[in-house]
Amino acid sequence: MSAPLQRVLMRRPGPSLMRADPAQWHYGPTFDGAKAIHQYRAFAKLVEQSGTEILWLDDEGDGLADAMFTHDPSLMSDHGAIILRMGKPLRAGEPALHEKAYAERQIPILGRIEAPGTVEGGDCVWLDARTLIVGRGVRTNQEGIDQLGALLAPHGVAVLGFDLPLWQGEEACLHLMSVISPLADDLALVFAPLLPAAFHQLLKKRGIRLIEAPADEFHASNGLSLNVLPTRPNEVIMVEGFPATKAAMEAAGCTVSTFAADALCIACEGGPTCLTRPVLRRAA
Repeated sequence: MSAPLQRVLMRRPGPSLMRADPAQWHYGPTFDGAKAIHQYRAFAKLVEQSGTEILWLDDEGDGLADAMFTHDPSLMSDHGAIILRMGKPLRAGEPALHEKAYAERQIPILGRIEAPGTVEGGDCVWLDARTLIVGRGVRTNQEGIDQLGALLAPHGVAVLGFDLPLWQGEEACLHLMSVISPLADDLALVFAPLLPAAFHQLLKKRGIRLIEAPADEFHASNGLSLNVLPTRPNEVIMVEGFPATKAAMEAAGCTVSTFAADALCIACEGGPTCLTRPVLRRAA
């Protein structure tokens, strides 16, 4: 999940975000549609400057305000894309957008998560090429995890589920990737108090170095200080305004780029990772 990012699926926010009801979508008080779109452009420029090819989806007013968070409706494996089924009902229309985008670009589809299963991409962390970790919580259920396992087992991939805490309630969004961001094969940024204990032990057993996200910045950002996108090992993009978290990653050898995101990421509960669906990562 930290290998050089070569191709990524992204959706420019537009009319759907501008018309979004903050109460309906659970957006915070700093939400401003026009400002969020401006901040998104700055983020997209950082992704492009990393050398990544962006496969664009456009917001043509379909009402799917959260569809800019392309990380969640699908999952990419070495054997093709998996079309997921959203745990947030307002996002139910998003997986079809991804399926269409993959079909148009001849990207193979391995399978789909079917009802009553739910899986969101933010709950999925590739520990290595043969181990997928999945957070079981409000957005992803056991039926969905079982279906992922059935799709990936024939390819020698083990799917391991770990329980997530409820934290701020069913309406808020706590994904597994709300509490861990891989930065390199042997390095991750974590918020240990919300990390499943057994997963924490597994990370340590694998020899992965863990940077502890400063608690004050984690809480001040509703977890978005930890939502960090690696464009290659030890090169990451994060939301600006959290200097202690940035310094902790730099002390571990990372190069960190930032962008303003109070109206976009902080308000809408999704960070740089959430705004991208990596389609191709390849070791240098």
